[in-house]
This record gives sequence, structure tokens and C-alpha cells, in this order.
Amino acid sequence: MPNRLAIDGGEPTFPSGPPGWPIQDEDVQQALQQAYAAGDWGRYDGPASERLVAELAAMHQVEHVMPLCSGTIAVELALRGLGIQSDEEVLLAAYDFAGNFRAIEAIGARPVLVDIEPHTWTMAADAADSAVSSSTRAIVVSHLHGGLADMPALRAVADRHGLSIVEDACQSPGAIVAGKPAGTWGDVGVLSFGGSKLLTAGRGGALLTGDPRVFQRAKIFCERGNLAFPLSELQAAVLVPQIQKLADRNAVRSQNVRRLQTLLEPVNILAPIRVDRPNTASHTDASWRSAFYKLAWRLEAERAQCAIDRDSFVRAIQAEGIAIDTGFRGFVRRSGKRCRQSGSLKHASQAAEQTLILHHPVLLESPAVIGRLANALQRVTERFFAP
Repeated sequence: MPNRLAIDGGEPTFPSGPPGWPIQDEDVQQALQQAYAAGDWGRYDGPASERLVAELAAMHQVEHVMPLCSGTIAVELALRGLGIQSDEEVLLAAYDFAGNFRAIEAIGARPVLVDIEPHTWTMAADAADSAVSSSTRAIVVSHLHGGLADMPALRAVADRHGLSIVEDACQSPGAIVAGKPAGTWGDVGVLSFGGSKLLTAGRGGALLTGDPRVFQRAKIFCERGNLAFPLSELQAAVLVPQIQKLADRNAVRSQNVRRLQTLLEPVNILAPIRVDRPNTASHTDASWRSAFYKLAWRLEAERAQCAIDRDSFVRAIQAEGIAIDTGFRGFVRRSGKRCRQSGSLKHASQAAEQTLILHHPVLLESPAVIGRLANALQRVTERFFAP
């Protein structure tokens, strides 16, 4: 067994002063003050909501945008908007956010679990292709932990079988996938504005689509005398200025991810997420740009040549003040009464057991702080796995 670090009490000491989240931007404060002064904070809809819709539509090059109370309800509404019926099947990665599984169940459909690519934490196109049955009607695809799903390949699978795609871009606003904004390869895209997200309003989300029929079905389901799942005018007000800074901040995060991954190359028990797609015939477009809400590694026991207590290792890193945690539990152990499994789900099982994820605020820090972060991770690793 690996050695276990004693975790000292007191406040974390690293890094010395990371940006809090959300960042206290002056323009966000001004947006709130303007909404208060104009009385817009008490309206169902107002100018901030209208501007948010316009900004998101332009950013994603789609005609229809529906701001909502959460990304989770947006996934459910996307499925309802696509007309997925009770007892039909929806493909879902066996390693994904729990809310997506529940959204499929909420409409009475049956989740079908498929494996992921081992280095991107996202649905594998060949696994999806093998999982399709006569009852399959849609695919829910998520971009996770800085990884980008192979949307051209998944789009080809969907088109070959006549399936619809819900593209979950909740962790990747502003990312570019083969030359297109994340969330626009699917028939419907989904965003989240939760409190820790790159675009945050504390809560909230949005549905994106170019299909007026999908938009209308979703809107009809929301109508309960008024909209049942709304985003408030105050939430819209704080999101607009954040959108205008998203690309620049994503660029800083991406630079720091590359810097961190380079510095951690000697730490061979931490297998990093793949940032770049390989240059193959199916990936001739070089325009792949990740957005890092989380940054993932796999903690690989075979390289450590000893048993790994992941929870103890995470606690040791957290004792340095580093915002690292374990990943999703995944769905591999879900009952066959709730879902159908396709194949061995080997890589999804490994992801559930081995994933570590770094929270994004530190990725806006200086190169010097990123260097300290890498040193701290390497130091903990060396001490934890000392013979």
C-alpha cells in the first residue's frame, strides 16, 4: 500500500491567492445595478434577457435560444423537443453527469450505456454505432473535463441510423469542435450557468437549436400559464458581460493547461486528458479548442506498481490547498432494470475508478502559480508513493 500523508489542520496554503469564483467583475456589478435602477429585476422578461438570447444565438450561430433554470432541465426539454417517446432508447456514455441519465428517465425513455474514449472522457463513436438497436432514437453526448467528443464521427453515426443528437456543452462554453462551436453539432445543444461554471449566474441554463419544431415543442411543455423553468432577468444581466470575456479567458485557461501538462510529464502515474485531436483523415480540420471547466487525469495504478487509495491521495492533494476532487461515479453499476449496457464499458469503468479533476479558477493564474501548482502535485505524488 502507498504511504499516506498526514493532513494538517488549518487553512490551505496553496495557491496564495487564486481568483475566487465567480470573479467580482466591475461590469457584472454595473449590470446588476442597472437592472435595479431600471426596475428590470422585477420583470419576467426585460432587455437583459433579450440581449442574452441575441448574444448566445450569435455565439453559436443558431436561430433559437431558450434560457432556462438549469442545464439539467435543458437536457430533458431537448429530448422532449425531439419527440422522444416513452420506452424508446437514448444512447448515453456510461461515464457522464448523473442528471443526464435522470433526464432520459424523466421522459420515460431507456438509457443505453456505451463506452468512452480513454483519453478524452467522451463517448466513443464506434461504441455508439455498435449500441444502436431498432428502438434507439437519440444520443446524448457530453464534452467533459476539457475533453471534446468526436462530433463529426458521432454525427455520422447518428445520420447513418436516423438518430437525433443532444449535445451537452455545459462544461465547454466557447469550445470549438472541428471548426464549429460546441453545442451546434447536435440537433439540440445545451448550456449550464450553474454557480461553478465558466459562465455563471448561480443557476441557469439554455437550450440551443436551429430546428423550429424542437423549439416549439420545448416551449409548449414549459408553458404553465407562464414559463415553468425560466431564467430571471437578474441572471441574464450578469451573464451578458461574462460572454464578452469568455474567449479571452478560455485562451488563458488553455495556455495554462498546456503549461501544466508539460510540467507534469515526469509524473507518469497521472495520465492527462488529450487536448489535441490526432491529425487523421477524419480530423483534417485543425480547429479544435477546448474549454476547461475541469481538467482531468487518470490515476493509473499499473504505473505506480502498487495499490492506489485514490481518496487518500486526493485528500493529500487537497491538504496543499489545491482544488482537486474525484470524477463522476458513472453508471456502470446501474441496474439492468433501469438501462441497457452495450459492450464491456471498460474505459468508462476505469474513468469512474481513476479520474481526478482540477477545478478551473487556478487556470486563470500566472505562469508562476501554475509552476507552483505543478511542483505541489509532483511533491505530493513523490511523497505519497514513496517506497
